[in-house]
Amino acid sequence: MNLPESEEIQTLEQLESLFGEVGAPSLQKEVNFLHPVYQRWIQASPFLVLATRGPGGLDASPRGDPAGLVHVQDARTLLLPERRGNNRIDSLRNILHHPQVGLLFLVPGVNETLRVNGTARILAGPELLERFALQARPPKCILEITVETAFFQCGRAMIRSGLWQQNEPASVPTAGEMLQAVTGGVIKGQEYDVALPARQKETLY
Repeated sequence: MNLPESEEIQTLEQLESLFGEVGAPSLQKEVNFLHPVYQRWIQASPFLVLATRGPGGLDASPRGDPAGLVHVQDARTLLLPERRGNNRIDSLRNILHHPQVGLLFLVPGVNETLRVNGTARILAGPELLERFALQARPPKCILEITVETAFFQCGRAMIRSGLWQQNEPASVPTAGEMLQAVTGGVIKGQEYDVALPARQKETLY
């Protein structure tokens, strides 16, 4: 059911009237390079979400490695290895069409996050790939990200969610249950779930 149009915010003026003025720290924390304090943050992060856009629409997908998954090449350049995955390559397809990317870095137990926006290109030189090998397996390619803006995000969203305070995992459908549901039973969920841990371990890199 659609809400009445009178309840829809349609102008910037209407939108800004819902919120207070931006605090000075919220503006001052944004810089157009990787400040050393932001570099330290990135080097401590084992997980990020990569956002891209292309002809097929938007994409946001996870990336993970041991802490320091992204290499800080210099104050304006990041190198992100692209590891083995499901071969959909949605993010990479998007980058070929539109190089703008957004990265959201997380550190377990820390409520603040770090945001980086910039442009990316895809590199696949053998020497570069070998430089980022893990478990003797190089990545498929490297994203070279030229930084345009960097700033940290306050921890309110994490605090509200209680993300790092949850001791027990939430009860959610398993990967097999989701696949069985969306494929109408073509994929058998229980069989998929039984085989998944070994398959993930064997194909991690």
